[in-house]
Amino acid sequence: MLSYQPSDSIGALDELERRIRAALGDRVLSLVLDRGEATLELAPQDWEKASLVLRDDPQLCFEQLLDLCGIDYYDFGGAPREGPRYAAVAQLLSLRHNWRLRIRARCADDGLPLVPTLMPVWPSCGWYEREAFDLYGIVFEGHPDLRRILTDYGFIGHPFRRDFPISGTVEMRYDPELRRVVYQPVTIEPREVIPRVVREEGYAAGKAAK
Repeated sequence: MLSYQPSDSIGALDELERRIRAALGDRVLSLVLDRGEATLELAPQDWEKASLVLRDDPQLCFEQLLDLCGIDYYDFGGAPREGPRYAAVAQLLSLRHNWRLRIRARCADDGLPLVPTLMPVWPSCGWYEREAFDLYGIVFEGHPDLRRILTDYGFIGHPFRRDFPISGTVEMRYDPELRRVVYQPVTIEPREVIPRVVREEGYAAGKAAK
C-alpha cells in the first residue's frame, strides 16, 4: 500500500532553507528548523511581497495557503514577553516540492496591530484574516471586507486576547418589554476553574476570609 511520506528529513529542510535564503535575501529575519518544521520570520512591511516570492519562485512554489491565525504573546508560556505582542502566522504548502512552511510577522504596534492582507497572494485567506481580526484585533491592511465573522457585530473587545475576561464584558438578551435584543453588563458569576487536586493547602479558607 502506498502512503504519503512528508519531506521532513534534515537534508530536505536544509535544501528548503537554502532556497528561501537565496530567494528572499535580507528579508529573512530568522529561519528556524526544529523538529521537522521550518518557521520563517518576516517584517510586516515584507509580509505580502515575500509571500509573492514564496508562491511564484519555481524553486519554492508555495502555491497553497492552508491556514492563517493570530497569536497573542502576552504572558505567553508564563514568561516575560520580549518584542511585539501580536503576530500573524500562516501555514503554507508546496505541492510541487512536497514542503510545508510556517511564516510569521510580528505586528510593530501593540496598540494597533497591523499587517498587509495576503488576499492578493492567496485569496483563500479572506475568512482566516477576518477571524484573526475578530478574535485578536489584528488589522489586515487592504482587506476588502474586514469585519467580524464569529462574534456579534455589537461585541466589545477581542475574545482570544490573553487578557480578555473569560466571562466577557457584556451579554445579550431579548427584552420582552422593549421587544428587541439588548446588551447589558455581564451577570455571570465567576466560577472556580482550578481543580481541587492542584489547589494549595488552605485555599478554601483563604477564599472564605476574603
